[in-house]
Amino acid sequence: MPFNFSKLALSLTLSALMTGCFDSTDTPAQSHANGAMPAEKVLRVAMMQPPRTGLSPLSDDAFKLSRWSTAETLVNLNAQSVAEPMLATEWEQVDPLTWQFTLRGGVTFHDGSALNAQAVVHSLQSALNAAPKPRILDGIEWQVRALNAMVVEIKTSFNDPLLPSRLSSPQLAILAGSAYQENGRVVPINAGTGPFVLTEINGTTSAKLSRFDAYWGEKAKVDTIIAEYVPNGFARAAALRTGEADVVEAVPVSQIAMMESSQLHEVAMPRTNTLYLNNQSKVFSQFALRKAAAQAINREQIIKTVYEDHADLAHGLLGPALAWAQPTREMNPRLETMELRRAHGEKITIGTFTDRAELPEVAVLLKQQLKMAGFVVELDVREYAQIENDALAGKFDAFLLSRATVLDSGDPVAYMQSDFSCNGSYNLGQFCSEEVDAALKHADLQPLGEKRQQAIIAAENQILSQYAAIPLLHERVIQGESERVKNAQRDPRERRLVDQFTEAH
Repeated sequence: MPFNFSKLALSLTLSALMTGCFDSTDTPAQSHANGAMPAEKVLRVAMMQPPRTGLSPLSDDAFKLSRWSTAETLVNLNAQSVAEPMLATEWEQVDPLTWQFTLRGGVTFHDGSALNAQAVVHSLQSALNAAPKPRILDGIEWQVRALNAMVVEIKTSFNDPLLPSRLSSPQLAILAGSAYQENGRVVPINAGTGPFVLTEINGTTSAKLSRFDAYWGEKAKVDTIIAEYVPNGFARAAALRTGEADVVEAVPVSQIAMMESSQLHEVAMPRTNTLYLNNQSKVFSQFALRKAAAQAINREQIIKTVYEDHADLAHGLLGPALAWAQPTREMNPRLETMELRRAHGEKITIGTFTDRAELPEVAVLLKQQLKMAGFVVELDVREYAQIENDALAGKFDAFLLSRATVLDSGDPVAYMQSDFSCNGSYNLGQFCSEEVDAALKHADLQPLGEKRQQAIIAAENQILSQYAAIPLLHERVIQGESERVKNAQRDPRERRLVDQFTEAH
């Protein structure tokens, strides 16, 4: 039976409008009844996905903590993906395998304890000991120790030019010792160093943050952040239209016509909409059928029909947000035979999720296109939190994913290792190739710059030549902001959404 996404979306949107996404008790007017003091400045944020692990920084939930500016890292990446100081003020590679990081003085955790080298070692060692490790640490072994109260030393197993950038990953946020529980859980309440204190975690419903007046940098201009999780994109758009939300993640393209253009901001993202083919499934373990699927897909139709031309055609895994990718790709073209392949009634199941409103619609088009190529296709569409485990376990023949390609370090090698190396922690395609592993290892050893870029494209060529995955398009995310918001962050790497400079009038 075809998936009736439009009917479900309408139902959820109407439900959201009737019940309200946000707690109406948390309004500036009600927090200030007598006019004697300035009204509390409250910012309401509609987040796309609920947390998966209780907002543990050792999972992808770390990016929520980063987007809310509550947890911070030793190193920050600027708009050009260049490492710059954050909780560490300077660093030095003292020999090929040894780095030393000097910490910022006068930094206080939200629980009142002081930032020092021992706290940093504790946070980094917790990440190294995690199972699974944060993906930025795939294949990484560090020895971390405190040289003195304010200097941390990291010894690597290879000469790693990317180490400062790795330390910018939100999954390597530095938290107070109180966050780390004996049972291995990490609870980030009152434990960060950012301009906002995480004060409440309400499961998969909401979170609440307050301004941290002891912040080491400029103090926040907003008093309170209320973050609600609204997985349905149509409901998020409705929350912005009705004034229930001030900042909204990922407004669906289909809602643009019903929105005020002044409230919508399009950001070119290093995010690729990709169909991962399960290389261990009965069907896609066969190279010829993987190639048949790749040849059957009409990317232009998907971009025009679903994204209304608000996306870029994928020529590889890495898109135009990485300005060097296409020129490097043109200098190192992938050779491909033009022999056409077809399926002969093979049955496949494609999984995807509703959190990104366009994906179910893309899946419907993929079903039609693959059917024309001889496949028999079923769709399995759920919320991401309910489908992730099945996807990682290889229970689908193919999985459609919107994937950030430089999320962790500003460099795509970590993403490629996570998704396409034999031991990758996010290997949805159950893919393993000695040639690809060797190419990724070579790329990771290259210095930042042209040599590294060429090695990355060479690894991309290896991956695509084996049809491990089919890149479809590169997304442009549309962020919604109400008229009362000023200086919300429009971050292509999805690390910042609200910071100390964000205002709510």
